[in-house]
Amino acid sequence: MTHVEDELTSQPECWMRAASEADRHRGALPVPGERVAIVGCGTSYFMAQAAAALREGAGQGETDAFAASEFPHGRSYDRVVALTRSGTTTEVLDLLGRVKGRTRTTAITADPDTPVMAAADDLVVLDYADERSVVQTRFATTALTLLRTRLGLHADAVVADARTALTTPLPEGLVACTQFTFLGRGWTVGLANEAGLKMREASLAWTEAYPAMEYRHGPISITTHGTATWMLGEAPEGLAEQVRATGGLWIAGGLDPLAELVRAQRLAVAFAAARGLDPDQPRHLTRSVILAP
Repeated sequence: MTHVEDELTSQPECWMRAASEADRHRGALPVPGERVAIVGCGTSYFMAQAAAALREGAGQGETDAFAASEFPHGRSYDRVVALTRSGTTTEVLDLLGRVKGRTRTTAITADPDTPVMAAADDLVVLDYADERSVVQTRFATTALTLLRTRLGLHADAVVADARTALTTPLPEGLVACTQFTFLGRGWTVGLANEAGLKMREASLAWTEAYPAMEYRHGPISITTHGTATWMLGEAPEGLAEQVRATGGLWIAGGLDPLAELVRAQRLAVAFAAARGLDPDQPRHLTRSVILAP
């Protein structure tokens, strides 16, 4: 078993722990009414997209998501939340340094012995969800589970769906496809982006991701026999029928969208195996991007 496989299969237990400890971290996390920016890089940026949409949709306050390198320093926020598994990513540390003293900051990280511990005002350490892999799985979903729980949007059924995602076979014919498109709506757009990234990182697959309603505005033109379109969450009316009419494979997201992401992680590992690739050795990638001064 690869590190990626071992870590992704532990997600139900990590989610349960994050949910049980969420109240302990309430002092470090945004409170209702705060204007918040959630930032990250790569996978953490896509989790930021999901978390921001969930928080604002829950009426907790205006919430934006940014890649750390693209943070708009001309805007005013009450709090910046940085998602960073390694705690060493250059863009995140640079951002926290620039806003220090004028905006309260929180870092959610997996490693308590990294520079982010001194860079942020408030800290949440999810060390039990840390990973040996370059390719992120459980830290990202555990951080999002923590934030969902604080918003009152996590339930035991989510964990049950994750177990289902780990134990049921992938849809027939899916691994044989040559192109994959992931779709989301609202908070699941970030999950769709992350599913596509997992496929690219672990298996060098041709993948794309879009808001579901945007799929008709051009991207559907690539859909045909041998392609797959995977919906994370509820699909727009009529879209499944349109995809099937092209000859493409439609995958309906029947589980909680976060559990659907677990299924996509499994697909990334299976597709890598089918191509003779090692998902623990992704091409051109390192566990953390640390830039020279």
